[in-house]
Amino acid sequence: MKIALLNHGCAKNLVDSELMLGILAQKGHQITLDDKEADIVVVNTCSFIHDAEQESVQSILQMVQAGKKVIVTGCLPQKYKGELKKAIPEIAGMIGTSDIKDIVDIIDKISNKKEYAQKISERPEYSYPENIERQQITVGASSYIKIADGCNYHCGYCIIPNLRGEYHSRPIENIVEEAKKMVEKGVTEIVLIAQDTTSYGIDLYGHKALPELLYKLNEIKNLGWIRIMYAYPSQISDELIDAIAKCDKVVKYIDLPLQHANAEILEAMRRPVMDYSKLIEKIRNKIPDVAIRTAFIVGYPGETEEQFNELYEFVKNVRFDRMGVFEYSREKNTVSYSMDNQVPAKIKKQRRKKLMMLQQKISKEINQNYIGKTIQCIVEGYTDEGLVILRSQHDAPEIDGIVYATSKTQVVPGDLENVKIEKADEYDLYGVVQ
Repeated sequence: MKIALLNHGCAKNLVDSELMLGILAQKGHQITLDDKEADIVVVNTCSFIHDAEQESVQSILQMVQAGKKVIVTGCLPQKYKGELKKAIPEIAGMIGTSDIKDIVDIIDKISNKKEYAQKISERPEYSYPENIERQQITVGASSYIKIADGCNYHCGYCIIPNLRGEYHSRPIENIVEEAKKMVEKGVTEIVLIAQDTTSYGIDLYGHKALPELLYKLNEIKNLGWIRIMYAYPSQISDELIDAIAKCDKVVKYIDLPLQHANAEILEAMRRPVMDYSKLIEKIRNKIPDVAIRTAFIVGYPGETEEQFNELYEFVKNVRFDRMGVFEYSREKNTVSYSMDNQVPAKIKKQRRKKLMMLQQKISKEINQNYIGKTIQCIVEGYTDEGLVILRSQHDAPEIDGIVYATSKTQVVPGDLENVKIEKADEYDLYGVVQ
């Protein structure tokens, strides 16, 4: 029987998908990248916000209509358990977020015994299957490495702790080993991910061990770049800032989702109430040429016009290099779901637009500073017109800007090249490979 997999959601989900494919390959199952020729399709789902759920459900229905045996894995079955099977009775099997190791067992049951099968732990406890080699769906210039899973925070808008359980770190030596294997496969950049990378190691070693991990990874021969995503503001230590500054392979880029700037809203969100301006100033002083990315939520229940204006002024003053803005999404089983003063959709939309317009202006001004400079970039590929697609160290894969360049010589994806920047717009840079 041929098995295909469709992945939805974040990079953390992508790693889970690749681990499931690794488990199946280890047991000798036939894997195909084309769902049309598959008998069984695994749909790894996302349930972070309503739109993501809709997308996952659409995939499930399409595969059911195509006559496939569908196994639904990840956040959707963990969140809805029995309801999902009732809503789509054709589902052949389901697996929870911390039960991916049971994929082979579930597939055996539905193919041999032809019966519905599921494994969804009541209380998810994620345990990384260390003895499995991931079957990468995409092998490009960059690859994600999951350094931990789960979350010990309970932010007011977020359901992840319910879906993923408590925070669990992986041992340093296992992560370093995986990174070395990636480099052997030709990966130039490794991107470290977790629900919160800055808490890495607390559960294993009794202290925050991300700086130690960075120093170890920095020693890997032929590794080009190391990037850290999802830093939690109150967990950023001086040791971590120093490690980012000192390690030549660690890109000078910090992904710092702040969510808001107003103290009352941060408190209602159950986020750290602290002086973010001071933290950013410290990071910029200690790490020359650092780019800071952040994300904000507008329209959180109770957010007044004044509180939104405070956020607007904060963004105007701090001038983030990269920024995403999300309209608050009301999710069941979160603290904010039953809060009073839900903000109307129209106002949320207006606030997001206003903040993004401001950021576009800031982003364009920041990008114009690159004109005339030569910067190191990683090659991603080519456009149909023959332009080279690259990314600077200040741009994370799939979420930030692109560098488009002409080149007199052939360049290879994964190579690090110097590009002289000649032009810039709000998000992208244009130049010539030197």
